[in-house]
Amino acid sequence: MGHLAIPRDRLSNFRELGHGEFGKVMLAEARGITQGSEVTVAVKTLPDEPPINGKKDLMRELDLMTTLPYNPYVVRLLGFSVEEDPPYIILEYLSRGDLKTLLIESRSKGAHAYDNLHGDSTSLTAKQLMHFARDVADGMKFVSSQLCIHRDLAARNVLVAEDMTCKVSDFGLARDVKNMRVYEHQSGDNLPLRWMAVESLIDHTYTTESDVWSYGVLLWEIVNLGADPYPAINREEVKQEVQSGYRMPKPKHCQQELYDMMLKCWQEKPEDRPSFAFIGNELNRLMNVGKDYISTTNYDRTVYEISDLICEHERV
Repeated sequence: MGHLAIPRDRLSNFRELGHGEFGKVMLAEARGITQGSEVTVAVKTLPDEPPINGKKDLMRELDLMTTLPYNPYVVRLLGFSVEEDPPYIILEYLSRGDLKTLLIESRSKGAHAYDNLHGDSTSLTAKQLMHFARDVADGMKFVSSQLCIHRDLAARNVLVAEDMTCKVSDFGLARDVKNMRVYEHQSGDNLPLRWMAVESLIDHTYTTESDVWSYGVLLWEIVNLGADPYPAINREEVKQEVQSGYRMPKPKHCQQELYDMMLKCWQEKPEDRPSFAFIGNELNRLMNVGKDYISTTNYDRTVYEISDLICEHERV
């Protein structure tokens, strides 16, 4: 992993992109990472007031990312700078930002929630939404093939390139399970309740199949233009309802075939859920039919108007 070490003096012109309790991301210019002149990169590091285990968690994320080979649907690790504090994880910069924000900003101000794309980057077509879903499935197919559990798969943790390719990102909660198939959560990590599988809520266990459950929630997010899952249901009720068998109903602007995919992901028994390979193949099949599985004219705006009141950073 030494070839990825980048001297800190090769990074310049830092600008903050975003920050939270557990980290911050900065935009920077880097020299010597690729052939040619400077390249714009994203630098993930600790917040100004890091949590107790912040550095340990960031280094664990870096260690995991160095084990992942390149894949076009996973954010690429370009290098790191850890010779001094705070440590830096240097990633490719994806200019369109995170998928959740992109979806929210695409919401139409007019009568319809979607418009045809005519050079306007703030409107999305049904075809593009299906491509987003397929890209994430392909990215997670790769992640799972590397025996890695993501544990925080959600639209906010998918980044979008200039050409609208979606890439899985944010491996802060991910775990390497090469020596075990199941990861049992024992530490104090803050976990995203609304995206968690039923067995994760009950037993604190995580597998690729629990990532598949989260993918089903992400698919719901895509269909609903970045709305928060389980709109109008508070955190305590979500946990109780999911454990009792409740599943989010079919959005009225979503075709049954696509909703069936969500339901498959939300099967109570992990072994009954589809693989990411199956999901990707099925989405390709649907896309080749030439039919819109997300209506562009029949969207219920109240879904995201209600859910916008929910804090997207709710944690268990």
